Order: sequence, then C-alpha cells, then structure tokens
Amino acid sequence: MNEQTRIDAAEAADRSKITIKKYANRRLYNTATSCYVTLDYLSQLVKAGADFAVYDAKSGEDITRSVLTHIIVEEEAKGHSMLPVSFLRHLISFYGDSLQVVVPRYLEQTMQAFAHNQESLRSYLRGTFDPLMPLSTLEEMGKQQLALFEQAMRMFTPFYVPGEDENADKSGTGRNGPAGQPKGGQADVQLDELRQRLDSIQNQLNDLRANRSK
Repeated sequence: MNEQTRIDAAEAADRSKITIKKYANRRLYNTATSCYVTLDYLSQLVKAGADFAVYDAKSGEDITRSVLTHIIVEEEAKGHSMLPVSFLRHLISFYGDSLQVVVPRYLEQTMQAFAHNQESLRSYLRGTFDPLMPLSTLEEMGKQQLALFEQAMRMFTPFYVPGEDENADKSGTGRNGPAGQPKGGQADVQLDELRQRLDSIQNQLNDLRANRSK
C-alpha cells in the first residue's frame, strides 16, 4: 500500500461514518472521496479506526459483515494466520447450536478485553516488562474471559448460577437433580469444558512462575 493510501486512511478516522458502495463488477466506491478503493484500503481504514459501512449498490443491502469477512480471508491467504484450525472448527460447530445466540456477544466482549490489554502485551513482547508481570496479565485475561462467558450465560439462562455444578456434585444431586431430569444440557457441559481449559492454563502459569522464581 502506498503512502497516500495510508494518509487517506488516517484522515478518514476523523470523519463520520463512511459509506462504501459495492457494484456488480465487485468494485468498491468510497462516497466520501468519490473514488474506487480496494479491500486493502478498507483494511487500512479499520486499522486507522475509521467507521464505515458497505452497501450493495443495487439493492442497498448492508453487506459490511461479508466484506469484513472477505478481508479476513484475504489476510489469512497471505499467510498472516490468526485463526487456528481448532478455533474455526469450534466456531463452525456452534452454527445451529442452542449456544449460537451467546457466541457473538462472548467473542465481542473477549476481543474487547484483549484489546484493552494490548498495550501491556506489546510492552511484554518488547521486553520492557518485569518477567513475572505477563503471567499476572494473562491470568487476569483468563478470569475476564470466564466472567464474560458466565455473564453471557446469565443473559440467556436466567437460572444459571456460577459454581452451581460444583455445589450440586457435593450434595449428590448433580446435573440431573433428584428427579433425574437434565438441568443444563449442552450449555453446562461446554461451560465445564471452558472452566477446565482455564484451570489448565492457570496451572501452566503457576508452573512458569515457580520455575522463574527459582
């Protein structure tokens, strides 16, 4: 991308929401600058913090989501992979699942939490942090992710209580309750899996801290 495109992207960050029109020939037209642009240009707009929406020039349909997805596909094809195969498989498996309504909000809040900590992570990667600091940062992010997931679960299952499974196990009732009826189904199973993964990460972090303190 040339310097002028970067300048345009940076300037666009200060403007109001930009309207991009996509024509049948797949060309993208920036109505703010009255010129045709590329997917790479839109990628730079995103990085510059600009707010834009893409509409089908003929139908007027908002196709912003599909265009942003296309940008991700293009970046992945360039070898800039950020989406592990396991993550993609999990994501696909949620389509049509009862938890599909929870996933978007959970992913959005998780990414916001990650973005909130990005400067700390960048500082660590530059080697400016104390060796023990990144561990506490990662621990906090893990706790935030679990809290976000539990918050999402409460939004869609009003009777969900964090830690309920553990209490139920101690009382001998378990998930099926005294009458043997399923209580949380797949949602509880997947929440347990998330907790187990976070516990595993916590144990690994504790081991790292112990080794570094020696």
